[in-house]
Amino acid sequence: MIVKTAMKLILLLVLCGYLCTALPAIAADPDLSELLASPAATIPTPPTPSRSLYKEFNEFNNRIRDGRISKAAARAELPVRLAEIQTDYRRRGGKEYLATEWIFPVAGYSAAAIDKGKSHGFVPRGYDYFSGNRHGGHPAYDIFIHDRNQDSRDDRTGSAVYVLSMTGGVVVAVDTGWQQGSGLRGGNYIWVYDPANRLLVYYAHNETVLVEPGTMVKPGDPLATIGRSGLNAAKRRSPTHLHFSVLRLQNSSSSPVPMAAYPALSQAKSLPYNGL
Repeated sequence: MIVKTAMKLILLLVLCGYLCTALPAIAADPDLSELLASPAATIPTPPTPSRSLYKEFNEFNNRIRDGRISKAAARAELPVRLAEIQTDYRRRGGKEYLATEWIFPVAGYSAAAIDKGKSHGFVPRGYDYFSGNRHGGHPAYDIFIHDRNQDSRDDRTGSAVYVLSMTGGVVVAVDTGWQQGSGLRGGNYIWVYDPANRLLVYYAHNETVLVEPGTMVKPGDPLATIGRSGLNAAKRRSPTHLHFSVLRLQNSSSSPVPMAAYPALSQAKSLPYNGL
């Protein structure tokens, strides 16, 4: 009986010794199927924007604005830069939105808030994007809010009014540093490039800007709040408004051409007011 018990103990010790040496080898060689099924291996990393691409375009736009680049050089450079941005936009999953999906660019308002008259304030003659801050004409629509005391707040609610992206696209240029006495006409402005429709959309005279270069937007996304920034917009004689402009890039030309956007604005869906 004692011999049998001793033999069993010896066999158990031998078996334990074998397992102790075999387990590390097994642990060091995991099953390939487990690796393939691992959540960390199957969850894709979302694409990130190329910060330098948009930073460089913003600086390029500033050079045009301030007259620090010749018109010929700017005309040659613009389509190249926009083609790079279009590629990046699509790489990041940017969608193409039809004009039927566009949103009126001021929350709580409609085309009834646009300047009256036959042209609705739209005067494209004399405008040249490449003239920057010294351009002529008025290739835009002024969308006025109820603000008698000029505090950049809606008189009906006492709250700031959102500027909304009319189209889809990506923010390519902004300025947020406007101060009283500056000669910058647009004040705190935003440029959005809509690759689907080949449009550059301009939102000016903002108070607070909520986006930055590289921000992807869809119709109705908040971009800013309406303000009174800009050389003329800050003056007492100027009612509080959004200066809204759409430039179309023609296939046969590298020059953005002002687009008469009133029909599109009058058809765009208005979103209810949602102030800050």
